[in-house]
Amino acid sequence: MYTKLWLFFILTFVASGLLFTTSCAKKVIKTEPAVTEAKAKAEAEKERLAAERERQAELERERALEEQRLKEEELKKQEEELRQKERFTNEDIHFDFDKYNLTEKSIEILKFKADWLLNHPGVNIIIEGHCDERGTNEYNLALGERRAESAKTFLVDSGVDPDRITTISYGEERPLDPGHNEEAWAKNRRAHFVIVE
Repeated sequence: MYTKLWLFFILTFVASGLLFTTSCAKKVIKTEPAVTEAKAKAEAEKERLAAERERQAELERERALEEQRLKEEELKKQEEELRQKERFTNEDIHFDFDKYNLTEKSIEILKFKADWLLNHPGVNIIIEGHCDERGTNEYNLALGERRAESAKTFLVDSGVDPDRITTISYGEERPLDPGHNEEAWAKNRRAHFVIVE
């Protein structure tokens, strides 16, 4: 009798355990639609923000490259401007012995100088006339003046305002080359250009 009772308790216990286990296994947790939708929106916003950050970073890279390009361009422009200015002041025109008329080479140089002056309207210049050591001081001063005036006339005829140009003659007083031969004299028969800003 005890055995039957004991068996009954065991079967009851096992059956209730099976019912409990089965009911637990069938239990399904349902996710609320609002929670799923909010999570999807949050993910979409996260992706949008990441894309926006990437777009901003790309714009910053492009902006930095453009700024660098503009700086390099400006630097090249400044270097070219300096080179042109140095050419203007360092390139003299030369004359034949006892002459003040312009040679073909002088005309070529003066065309460059006229263009440069027209592109720099705020710049004034002094044209210095020079001679070699042959001839009297008075004669060479007069010849130097005619050489400077010859260069000025060309520049004015090219459109440069005459009020921007001053001439002076140094005659033989300031030789470029102190030698006493034809090579030195050829260097000294010149007009030199000085920028006055």
